[in-house]
This record gives sequence, C-alpha cells and structure tokens, in this order.
Amino acid sequence: MTITALAFDFGMKSIGCAVGQSITGTAQALPAFKAQDGIPNWDAIAKCFQEWKPEVVVVGLPLNMDGTDQELTLSAKKFANRLNGRFGVKVALQDERLTTTEARREIFERGGFRALKKGKVDGISACLILESWFESQI
Repeated sequence: MTITALAFDFGMKSIGCAVGQSITGTAQALPAFKAQDGIPNWDAIAKCFQEWKPEVVVVGLPLNMDGTDQELTLSAKKFANRLNGRFGVKVALQDERLTTTEARREIFERGGFRALKKGKVDGISACLILESWFESQI
C-alpha cells in the first residue's frame, strides 16, 4: 500500500514543506509557509492538505546534537499536535539533526551561494526529514 506523506521543517518564521510517497521513498519540496512566531497561515496549510490528502504527516524534531531538547523542540511538538487536532491525521516526529546543514550543502553543490534562499533550504530540509522517516519505516 502506497502512503502519501507531508513533511514539515518547523521554524518560527518559515515552515518548510515536502510531499512524498512511500513506494518511492522520495520527497519533493513544496513552497515554504511563512510563519509569525511559529504560527502559520492555517488556511494555506489546509489547502495543502486538501491537495495532497496525506495519510501521515512527519514533523522534524529539532534536537541538540547530544539528543536533548532545545528551545524550538517544544514549539515543533505543539505544531505537530495542532496538525493532528486540526486535520485528524497521524503525525510522526522525526529527528532532524543536521537536515538544514545537509540541505544547505546540497543546494550549494548544485548552485553556489546564490541558490541558498531560505525557502529553498526549508523545503529541502523537509524533503530530507521525510526521506529519513521513510527509511526508518523499512
């Protein structure tokens, strides 16, 4: 059975988004959502849900390198809980350590410094979060 999943790279000003299918285990970046103190435009997120109809949502969990919570960890968990409450969809949390660094490296290799736009980094971070979640499900 193929599962459609959305992934979010939570941030206080921008929330990266990606969509993917379990059959390929790959993800594609979608436009990032602007956020104000971690609060997105919920109508825009609802449109994304209507378009992709995900069976599961994966939210990146920002942790310190030693695995302990950081300031953003609680906000990301709250965001995950709100997604579950608003859309009634199963939400999984995925360790996202190094995804932003990895995303920046990948974009830089493809296009140099000019390619490092914030929205692009967030979208690729969301792809990496989703692809690592798919790998952990095997």
